[in-house]
Amino acid sequence: MSQWKVICRVDEIPVLGARRVSRAGGAEVAVFRNAEDKVFALLDRCPHKGGPLSQGIVFGESVACPLHNWTIGLADGCAKAPDVGCTTRFAVKVEAGVVSLDADELDSLALYPTNAVA
Repeated sequence: MSQWKVICRVDEIPVLGARRVSRAGGAEVAVFRNAEDKVFALLDRCPHKGGPLSQGIVFGESVACPLHNWTIGLADGCAKAPDVGCTTRFAVKVEAGVVSLDADELDSLALYPTNAVA
């Protein structure tokens, strides 16, 4: 059974934007909100050159990396063709407007990500 860590309220995430979550043991996580108030969480690193996805533009269920405009799917963290590569995705729970992330994933996934592909 998952333990959930409360992050924020949905309305504290900008519409079509993101909020960053710091982790003691690793890279930050970006929590995104789209126009339909769906919430997603990805490691805040593009799989291409490690760009900060939290600074990208959200559209539909994707985010455009601010460095080279790669389109990354918010649901799976994967680049859209013709680009390839994925960033780590984190489980999200939204209840009564409160956003939580899986505490075990925050403590274990992508703590020390390797450099992005060239």
